[in-house]
Amino acid sequence: MIFNIDYFMPFLSSLLLVICVMVSVAFLTLLERKVLGFIQIRKGPNKIGYFGILQPFCDAIKLFTKEQILPIFSNSVIYYFSPIFSLFLSLFIWLCIPYLIKLYSFNLGVLFIFCCMSFGVYMVMLAGWSSNSLYALLGSLRSIAQTISYEVALVIMLMSILFLIGGFNLIYFEVYQWNMWFFILFFPIGLMWMISSLAETNRTPFDFAEGESELVSGFNVEYGAGGFALIFLAEYASILFMSMLFSLLFLGSSVLSFIFFLKLNFISFLFIWVRGAYPRYRYDKLMNMAWKSYLPIVLNFLFLFIGVYLFIF
Repeated sequence: MIFNIDYFMPFLSSLLLVICVMVSVAFLTLLERKVLGFIQIRKGPNKIGYFGILQPFCDAIKLFTKEQILPIFSNSVIYYFSPIFSLFLSLFIWLCIPYLIKLYSFNLGVLFIFCCMSFGVYMVMLAGWSSNSLYALLGSLRSIAQTISYEVALVIMLMSILFLIGGFNLIYFEVYQWNMWFFILFFPIGLMWMISSLAETNRTPFDFAEGESELVSGFNVEYGAGGFALIFLAEYASILFMSMLFSLLFLGSSVLSFIFFLKLNFISFLFIWVRGAYPRYRYDKLMNMAWKSYLPIVLNFLFLFIGVYLFIF
């Protein structure tokens, strides 16, 4: 069999990308614990390694070496595989990043993103349902309603901009923002996208899937050890991806530049800052905001941009 580098290099690049994302997730958890520590006037992790820098790896070793407990009344196969597929989707979605080296050429990158995000809802639903626990089921139902509601707004927001760009390839967002960021041009959409990203990733103040005060730990209440670690990794990989996507869509610069890295870090820091600063929202107000505030506004923006597109072309 002849060794074909054209098939091997994308595989190797994908593997390297996944490893980098996993390491980034590890240090994002450390950043979160440190930032929340300073917000709450305490130190956060500071014992393991220099200023606690090895803490994420110690946590990972502890979680993955613990015994995996399987609830006796659970649907064991779905219960076992839901976290695995959840992490797989969170990492798989990263392959659409518009590298100039053409890792994978995505002319429909935006559609690929929304397909992967929609599949993520099923993993949360199955994880909550398969546990056969009332708390987990309630958490998963809340998460489904919340995620689907805000996905509608996210899709329409992106459609508005896509009408003016004229393509689904993510590289266009870099090209069209050489002179002005879309965040300045479409300021209300940028703010709504940021808030909807918080709801989409189940982050505070919209963390109703994991409402500790009402639902113990929400949809993942029966998970421990490796299963919990996989769900945790999937959530933080999604946070990093949404930060990357926001930087790409609204703060456009080349993915290969150091400035892009700083923007991504800043948006990730905002996710953590919001968690430390705001209490949990009320569930009925969250759904009210999605359907009665955001949806009419983004539909109006969509009609406006369609009108501008038809007027110009």
